[in-house]
Amino acid sequence: MNAFPPRLRRAFPYHPVLAACVATALLTACSPSSGPGAELVAVDIDQSTACSLDGMLLADYPGPKAQIHYADRPEPEFFCDTMEMFGIYLKPEQVRPVKALFVQDMGKADWEQPRGAWIDAKGAWYVVGSSRHGSMGPTVASFAQEADAQKFAGAHGGKVLHFDAITPDMAVLDGGALHDSKM
Repeated sequence: MNAFPPRLRRAFPYHPVLAACVATALLTACSPSSGPGAELVAVDIDQSTACSLDGMLLADYPGPKAQIHYADRPEPEFFCDTMEMFGIYLKPEQVRPVKALFVQDMGKADWEQPRGAWIDAKGAWYVVGSSRHGSMGPTVASFAQEADAQKFAGAHGGKVLHFDAITPDMAVLDGGALHDSKM
């Protein structure tokens, strides 16, 4: 039995295929993978992925890379260095809503040619002040495991910090130029 009044039945005749399409669309729109609480995943870089700040090709340079997923953009902004990501994210004038931050786990990725190994930046451990350089000079090495960060700091120097302990003054984007006495 049709629960709609006769007037509505004439205006909106029941059609099984149309009903199935509407039901599918509603279920898809309400699914957790596409809603506001959806878990985002990192986007892998390729040979043409460029840095949002300077246009450098990420695949051409060593050290950990980063990406920021903003609420107002479907695609992430990429950074050829974690220092750049922190420099942007920690600025007081940064007011764009951020959905997710990703960095590479240097406990798994090759420093010279990092690929994949993306992790949630806010859950990561970082080594600040090591002797290893990224694409822009001094960098902040990122790790999924604190033990990997401690091992890296033991080999290359620096201080191990969790994401929340990184401050804007640690994210200097001068590439070390301000401390280069040869210039």
